[in-house]
Amino acid sequence: MKKSNKTPLQEIDYAEKYYKLIIKGHKFYTFDEVFEKSMKSKAFRDAYNTELAEMRIKKQIREARLKKKMSQKTLAKRASMTQSMIARVENTRHGFSYSTIYKIATALGKQIQLV
Repeated sequence: MKKSNKTPLQEIDYAEKYYKLIIKGHKFYTFDEVFEKSMKSKAFRDAYNTELAEMRIKKQIREARLKKKMSQKTLAKRASMTQSMIARVENTRHGFSYSTIYKIATALGKQIQLV
């Protein structure tokens, strides 16, 4: 048998990429294969795009706050909210209302736009 110069992780990556792994009758799929199949579902696609949009908004809020060198506590005071509410908006998977985002955007001197 020819000795490979690849590390074990490289060998696994190769196997995952070029072969369908079958171990004891169980078939394994790569993330890309599962994602591609899931994106064919309208319900999944809609949920994925909604989550992606929320993540972008949260990132923009955090970046705008940090650019102004503002703490969550300071932003919360300006937006008439608690610091924990700002933290939840920036860092968790909880949804948020338009009025919450509007208050935060106003406190940051920003406007909400549909692009």
